[in-house]
Amino acid sequence: MAKQRASHPRRRRRLLVLLLLLLALLAGELWWSNCTLSVEPFTYVSSRLPAGFDGFRIVQLSDLHEAEFGEDNETLLSTVAEQEPDLIAITGDLVDRFQGPDPQYVDTLCRGLVAIAPTYFITGNHEWAVGDVPELKEQLEELGVTVLSNDFVTLERNGDAIVLAGIDDPNGYADQKTPEELAAEVKEAWGDGFWLLLAHRNDHFATQYSLLGADLVLSGHGHGGVIRLPFTDGLLSTDRTFFPSYTAGFYQIGGADLFVSRGLGNSGPLLRVFNRPQVAVLTLRRDNS
Repeated sequence: MAKQRASHPRRRRRLLVLLLLLLALLAGELWWSNCTLSVEPFTYVSSRLPAGFDGFRIVQLSDLHEAEFGEDNETLLSTVAEQEPDLIAITGDLVDRFQGPDPQYVDTLCRGLVAIAPTYFITGNHEWAVGDVPELKEQLEELGVTVLSNDFVTLERNGDAIVLAGIDDPNGYADQKTPEELAAEVKEAWGDGFWLLLAHRNDHFATQYSLLGADLVLSGHGHGGVIRLPFTDGLLSTDRTFFPSYTAGFYQIGGADLFVSRGLGNSGPLLRVFNRPQVAVLTLRRDNS
């Protein structure tokens, strides 16, 4: 009987040690999945891409939600610079309605980005939820960021040209130009030329953005499904529904292509699990076959 009584404290100690170990592993995983950057290369191949843009590199930063990686985002800025991008695309939710906006955050980050490469921005839902979008756009333009508000620009490289278009989030003004109207303007001005579209909402691709005629749409919004498990496309949408699609990487519908960034930050109480903040490095390649 004495031996049995003595074994109970030992079992409790073992269970306590195991519990503490599991808690330490969980804490480590949450830190790893929310505070460390994952630089991930992707390649988009198209026979329609002009030869002059073969090898063109885009760093896509999405859904920052005012996250910081290093003091004044020094780690993020140095990481982006190491990729030697030709273009930086910020695809919405730079600010966060639960935390900001913080003009100093925008100033410090965007000054650093435009010093690396031409930087383009579109709004996400959080910019409109925060409000003062005209003031934010003015600040970004003064910092040297090109804001694409239902508009497009021509990019030139090695004697060739492509179009980069960007749309405001659907949470914008009720009378704003529609994506369909923008696509019609691109077609009228550009004909059947190669064009890229920056559009924040990944979940609008299947029903709307895939029909616009862009060669490739770059989106965010999905946060990679927040929790990423094997054999899933993410566990939870930003609208709190289970098993969303179009949350990370490439997708295709009816010949239209989409790339979705997993993003970098968090909003509200949700934390990333097995889903590190992503610096997506997209290289365009011409298919000559």
